[in-house]
Amino acid sequence: MSDAETGSAAAQRWDERYIWKANVLVRTLWLLGFVCVFAGIPMLVDRWLYDHAQYAAVYETEWGRLLRVMGWYPTWLIAAAALWLQQRNGDRVTAKRHALGLVFAPALAGIVCEVLKLVIRRERPEINGGDYGFRGWDDQPFSTAGLAMPSSHTMVAFAAATIFARIFPGGHWIWYLLAAGCAATRVLAHAHFLSDVMVGALFGWSIGWGVWSAMRKRARARGEI
Repeated sequence: MSDAETGSAAAQRWDERYIWKANVLVRTLWLLGFVCVFAGIPMLVDRWLYDHAQYAAVYETEWGRLLRVMGWYPTWLIAAAALWLQQRNGDRVTAKRHALGLVFAPALAGIVCEVLKLVIRRERPEINGGDYGFRGWDDQPFSTAGLAMPSSHTMVAFAAATIFARIFPGGHWIWYLLAAGCAATRVLAHAHFLSDVMVGALFGWSIGWGVWSAMRKRARARGEI
């Protein structure tokens, strides 16, 4: 069985789970519960990590730059193009679906992240010396510059990693490890609190799965799978 076929089988098993078949209200409650866990628990150590975990030169290292670009959207546009070119000679329909998933998931994650930042309005750690600070609505109401919750790099990285993990399930841990590494560099650089990247990881993963599931349902309706 190919990686693509294995990914489809794995997605089918997930599609059959209760949480994905439940109504919108139930799924929303599940998501809110996860947000409380992913944000609430990390907030207990946000200040401690700010004081004890810093590597200001992280992006001056080769590995640091590598991990950061996992959260840079153009990285995944290039990957989507390469994926389509590789798979198009086998099954053009599947190749197109995989490539579009890799285009849409991180793009949607980035957009949703910007909206969440504008709503939550928590500032970056260094602005307030490691303390939480929130920007008032009368101050740059439509600018996300200097806002940190959630981490956009992390959301983009995890959304893309989730799509890749479904396409190539045999190496799923590699994609998630790269995404987690991207998140870690944001904390080490003091660009984000741990809770910023944890919430970003949760929403990025959720968006990745949502895009993957929606595209599979559309493909089934068309008789493509």
